[in-house]
Amino acid sequence: MTPMPHVLIVDDDEDILSLLTQFLQNHSCTVAVARRGEEMFPLLETQAVSVVILDVMLQGENGFDLCRRLRARSSIPVIMLTAVREHTDRIVGLEIGADDYLTKPFNARELLARIKAVLRRTEAPFPSQDPRPVLSFGRWRLDIARRELRSDDNTLVFLSAGEFDLLLAFAEHPQRVLTRDLLLDLTRGEAYAAFDRSIDVQISRLRRKLEADPKNPDLIRTVRNGGYILTAPVLRR
Repeated sequence: MTPMPHVLIVDDDEDILSLLTQFLQNHSCTVAVARRGEEMFPLLETQAVSVVILDVMLQGENGFDLCRRLRARSSIPVIMLTAVREHTDRIVGLEIGADDYLTKPFNARELLARIKAVLRRTEAPFPSQDPRPVLSFGRWRLDIARRELRSDDNTLVFLSAGEFDLLLAFAEHPQRVLTRDLLLDLTRGEAYAAFDRSIDVQISRLRRKLEADPKNPDLIRTVRNGGYILTAPVLRR
């Protein structure tokens, strides 16, 4: 049986905490709550959290800072909640490693759908004839089953769920130009209301982690009026 998702909600709005806790528990989720970063990190250390729902506007350390700290140590999926409708807030969230976002006010059912989508991408099954494939390209090894990226000296590089899925899309279609729309289809697996720069932001983050010179990338190159291409050949082991 698939275990129940364990959701950690980080928000200082008592009404939202109460509403979401009851709603998610009614939909077979285990729920923990935190009102600030000082409560969030101890819970992450002691509980097997599947996904973090993180509000941007928190008292004290804000959601952006907490997401940065979390990404430095973990690849747990993060869905951010923002009251700002401007794209800037959403772009910042993706740049620091969030996997998805919702703008307040939102429908609880939409949040549940986003949680399920993130977990499907994180915990997707793999073909039985090749249960633990590793894709090698350049100086990198992408372990699909473990959802890990390691360098040739075995250094582990933390990737958000969105970053991993995007890199996997490139690794499964090497040396081929992939448009933004195709990349969205490959990484989301369903129709998804994403703003135009979401893929660009994720690629910028990947380049900072993979490229010797992110401003002049050799591995993931931009193709004018086309999209992006992974230039290196890929070996499956």
